[in-house]
Amino acid sequence: MRLGHRPHRDKRVTTHVALVARAFGARGVFIDGYDESLVNKVRKTVEYWGGSYFEVRLVSDPKGLVRQWRENGGKVIHLTMYGINLPEVENRIREIDNLLIVVGSEKVEGWYYTNADFNVAVSNQPHSEVAALAILLDRLYKGDELNIVFRDAKIRIIPQERGKKVIRTDEQ
Repeated sequence: MRLGHRPHRDKRVTTHVALVARAFGARGVFIDGYDESLVNKVRKTVEYWGGSYFEVRLVSDPKGLVRQWRENGGKVIHLTMYGINLPEVENRIREIDNLLIVVGSEKVEGWYYTNADFNVAVSNQPHSEVAALAILLDRLYKGDELNIVFRDAKIRIIPQERGKKVIRTDEQ
């Protein structure tokens, strides 16, 4: 869940949070706030690049989502530089099937720190929430997410040592 999305300011970073979530194996992204154009942009990416299982939803009550997630047996990870460093908890959280990862933007309310099951840091230094999400997902999936093939993709990159090769799978 991207917390505190500010459409006038965070459009690019929130888009990157959603794209990293999709590319690195998440099943979806919740966006706190109202920004239909951002949702449509991410859905368009899914339509062309694949991952039709990936959901993009706007939420107006992020605290309610956290409560509901936990009531349904899920666990909540809050990514914050103030948390326990990832290597100390990655094995424990890797065993959990139903994770909600909270990624902030503006200053995050203390409520999230006390209601998360894990406050996790990818270093205790200021850095990008996009990078933190990518590293967390990479550690959880042990690098396997780098081999994801989106079978429903209309566009696919053919890896090349040099140059670029892109094919349209819907034209074959």
